[in-house]
Amino acid sequence: MTRKLLADDHADAVKEGAQISEAEVIHGGIRSGVLAGRSLPSAIWLLALPVLVQQVLQAFVGMTDKMFAGHLEAGVRVDALDAIGIGSYVGWFIGIAMSGLGIGGMAIIARAMGAGDRELAQRALGQAMGVSVAWGALVGLVLWLSASSLAAATQLSAGASSQFVQYLHVLALSMPGASVMLVGAMCLQGAGDTRRPAAIAVAVNLVNISFSWVLSGADIDLGFLGMSTVLMNPFGFDLGVAGVAAGTSIGYGAGALITWGVLVGGIKDMALRRVHLRPQRAMLGRFLRVGVPSFAEGISMWAVNLFVLAFIGTIAQASGTGGSGLQGAHIIAIQWESFSFLPGFAIGTAAATLAGQYLGAGDAAMARRAIVTCVGLAAAMMVCFGVVFMTAGHWLTSVISREPIHLELVPKVLFIAGLTQVFLAITMVVRQGLRGVGDTRWCFIITTFSSYCIRLPAAYVVGVEMELGLVGIWYALCGEFAVRGALFTARFLHGGWAQVKV
Repeated sequence: MTRKLLADDHADAVKEGAQISEAEVIHGGIRSGVLAGRSLPSAIWLLALPVLVQQVLQAFVGMTDKMFAGHLEAGVRVDALDAIGIGSYVGWFIGIAMSGLGIGGMAIIARAMGAGDRELAQRALGQAMGVSVAWGALVGLVLWLSASSLAAATQLSAGASSQFVQYLHVLALSMPGASVMLVGAMCLQGAGDTRRPAAIAVAVNLVNISFSWVLSGADIDLGFLGMSTVLMNPFGFDLGVAGVAAGTSIGYGAGALITWGVLVGGIKDMALRRVHLRPQRAMLGRFLRVGVPSFAEGISMWAVNLFVLAFIGTIAQASGTGGSGLQGAHIIAIQWESFSFLPGFAIGTAAATLAGQYLGAGDAAMARRAIVTCVGLAAAMMVCFGVVFMTAGHWLTSVISREPIHLELVPKVLFIAGLTQVFLAITMVVRQGLRGVGDTRWCFIITTFSSYCIRLPAAYVVGVEMELGLVGIWYALCGEFAVRGALFTARFLHGGWAQVKV
C-alpha cells in the first residue's frame, strides 16, 4: 500500500517546487515523495491514523457480538458467552485465511501502482477478487465441517457446545461475502486508498449491530452507563447466539456488496473488470509465493492459542463448574485487551513502512530511529490502556456481562494485562518494523520459538499443574510477551536486519 505513497501527490509537490526528502523511496524507477518535508512523528501519524480508524471499527463488530450474548436471558447467557468466545478464535482464523490471499493482491497492486503499471494492477485485482469467492466458500465448508470437533477440542460444556455449533454453522454461510470484503479492502489499501475500507467498516458495524440486536432477542441493560434503564428488544425474534451470528453474516454480506460496487466503479488508475476475473496461472503463482508464508505463520500462532483454550477447558472441567464461565471470562478479557492492540498495530504498520523506505534509501540510521520512535509512541498509548485495565476492570467487565464468575475473574486478568502493556508494545512494533525491512525469517523463528517453547509450557505449568487457574494462565501469557519483546529487541540491536536483501 505505502510503497506507492501516492505518486500523484509527489507530482503536485514537484510542481510547487517542493524538495524531495530523505524519506523518499526509489521503487520501480519512480520516485515517490509524499513524506517530503514532514517530521518523523508527522509521517508516523499520516500512515498510522487510517489503519487505526479501520481497526477500531472492526474491533467493535466482535465487541457488539459479545455484548448481545451477555444480555441474553439468564439461563443461556453464560454458555452463550463461552460459545461466542470460542467463535472469536474462529474469527481470527477467518482473518488469517483471508489475509493470506489478500496480502498477495495487496503487494502486487502496490508494486504495480508504484511502477505506473495500471494493467498489472487491474489484473491482480481481478484475480484476487475472483479467487476470493471460491476461497471464501472453501473456508466456509471447513468451518461447517469442523464445528463439532472444535467444540470438543476446547472442552466446552454441553450447552455452550450446542450454541457454538449453531453460531459457526450460520457464520460459515457468510464466508464468500467475508472473503470479498476483506480481500477487497486489502487490495484498496495496496492501491493507496485507506479511506474507503474505513467507510465500509462503518457500514458493516452499523448493519451488524442492528441485525444482531433484532435477531438475537437480547435486551440491553444500560447500567454500565450509570443508568437504571433496560432497553427492551421489541421485535419478537429470539434466535440467541444464532441471531448474533446472523447479524454478523448480514454485515459481511453488506460489506461485500459495497466493496464489489466500489471496485467495479473504480478508484484512480484501477477498477475491477470482468475480463480479469478468469484464473491466470502465473498471477496465482505470485499470490501463493507472497501469501503462503504469511498464512503459515498466522496458523502457527493461531494453533498456540487454541491449545491455551484447551488448557482453560481442562481447568474448567476440573473445577466442578461443568465447564461454564471460564472460556467466556477469558474471551471478555481478550476482547478488552485487543483494544490496546489497535494503536500498537497501527503504529507498527507505520514502523514497517518507514523503516523499509529509509533502508531502501540507504539510511539505516533513520530506519533504526523510525522504529525506536514508533516503539516509544506505541508504548505511551498502550500504557494508558494498561492503566485503564488495572483500575476499571470491574466496569469494563460489566459492559459485556454481569455474571458473578465473569465479574470475579476478568478484572484480575485485566490487571495482569495492564502490567505488561509496554512489553506488548515492544513486541508488536519491533516485529512489524523488522517485517517491513524483509527480516521475516527471524520474525518467524522468534515468534515460533517463544510461542511453543515458552508460552505453551508456561501456561500449562502455571495454570494447570500449579492449579492457579485462569489467573495463572494469564500470568504465563503476559509474561511470555516480556520474553518475546526481549528477543525481538535483541535482534533489533544486533543490526543484522539492516543487511537483509529483499
